[in-house]
Amino acid sequence: MAESTNIVWHESGVTKQQRQEQNGHKSAVIWFTGLSGSGKSTISVELEKALYEKGIRSYRLDGDNIRHGLNKNLGFSDGDRTENIRRIGEVSKLMVDAGLFTLTAFISPFRADRDEVRQLVENGEFIEVYVKASVETCEERDPKGLYKKARAGEIKDFTGIDSPYEEPADPEIVLDTNILSIEEAVRQLLEYLEQNGYVAS
Repeated sequence: MAESTNIVWHESGVTKQQRQEQNGHKSAVIWFTGLSGSGKSTISVELEKALYEKGIRSYRLDGDNIRHGLNKNLGFSDGDRTENIRRIGEVSKLMVDAGLFTLTAFISPFRADRDEVRQLVENGEFIEVYVKASVETCEERDPKGLYKKARAGEIKDFTGIDSPYEEPADPEIVLDTNILSIEEAVRQLLEYLEQNGYVAS
């Protein structure tokens, strides 16, 4: 795809810092990554509710929801997965600039793709959350019946079965949902945000 050449970036008259000051908190991408069924979406939903109750402005981007609209033209080849994450990264960057916490729940199986999103935002604005669960645990949960279909050959290139998942090398947070409850996971996330100065304690 050819890139447009006759374009110029227009600066806003309101800065990210001013938006953060108006909101009373910093902004960042909270990037949940992990296998299907690990708990990414469930935890991100509960965290968004907890932030809302504290008066903290946020917005959640979910993998399935995004593929209904923005990325509905993408499949699940390695190239399409990379483009899927690239687009989400760009949207997340805009939302961080708007002064919001952006919660993203995507398998995002490739380390290089996640690292590329990290490079889009400023230092400290990308919080990688590895929602860790074994394939066995995820298969037992299998909330969408996807593992069963993948084992039956009805879904090809399924992460964790016949397509790889690259664990984060150095995530900001690891939530082991083999043992943590949803409530405990959300509590850990809120404590991280408070202890690292993203929100007031």
